[in-house]
Amino acid sequence: MSDSDITDSGEISPNTPASEFAAWCEAEFERRCNLGDDFDEGHYRKAMQLVIDRLQRLKNEGRA
Repeated sequence: MSDSDITDSGEISPNTPASEFAAWCEAEFERRCNLGDDFDEGHYRKAMQLVIDRLQRLKNEGRA
């Protein structure tokens, strides 16, 4: 069985590319919210999850 970035609780394992990207996304999300500009939270979250999923698959395949 290969290691996974997702723990049994559904959280991303620490110190992985996926966790670093998720932390950056959360900070960027807060920054965008504080700007007061219109921005689509749903699209942002969906795009973020797509990248996190890809990073996790790459790590599980030994490529990240």
